[in-house]
Amino acid sequence: MFLAKKLIGGIIDVVSNIDPGQFVPSDPPPARRPLAYAEKHENDEEKQFRKVFQQLAGDDMEVSPNELMNILNKIISRHGDLKTDGFSIESCRSMVAVMDSDSTGKLGFHEFKYLWNNIKKWQGIYKQFDADRSGLIGANELPGAFTAAGFPLNDQLFQMIVRRYSDENGNMDFDNYIGCLVRLDAMCRAFKTLDKDNNGTIKVNIQEWLQLTMYS
Repeated sequence: MFLAKKLIGGIIDVVSNIDPGQFVPSDPPPARRPLAYAEKHENDEEKQFRKVFQQLAGDDMEVSPNELMNILNKIISRHGDLKTDGFSIESCRSMVAVMDSDSTGKLGFHEFKYLWNNIKKWQGIYKQFDADRSGLIGANELPGAFTAAGFPLNDQLFQMIVRRYSDENGNMDFDNYIGCLVRLDAMCRAFKTLDKDNNGTIKVNIQEWLQLTMYS
């Protein structure tokens, strides 16, 4: 129990070192609404995206982890300038878990659109900071890339991320980069929800924090 408290305390301390004023997440997906209402109030861009989503999601109109993996890997296969081993089912399960706001185990339209828009934005940043066009983000390029994505990291957190998501040379490929940002975004959102005073500190018990971060 002491070890668990020490571990959770360390995670909280690291995440809280991100300046709340510099953390710039995009807006969360809106609450799910009845299909008839949603379609009636959508703009042209959303209607076009819904048509694409219907083709990707199938009859149940939700994207499962396996479907997400197939979608991402099919798209990434067309981008030879992005080095990747492919998105694994474990990575996609984790992404679905942290994005699944209504606990269906799958991504609905707005959840998928939110994730998709983030991936597009983060892909542009990845290519921007891949200065040597290696298809990888090097250790010296990572801090700038994460800051541009809205996550200015202190050195302690940066080193933790490098050890977890980069190869032995400190390089990060595209699937690890996206998986890391999705999890980091989820952790920071959970933290900011509990940081009522926006002062960078929270007080939670072990069970509360595990519940918030178990999929991160």
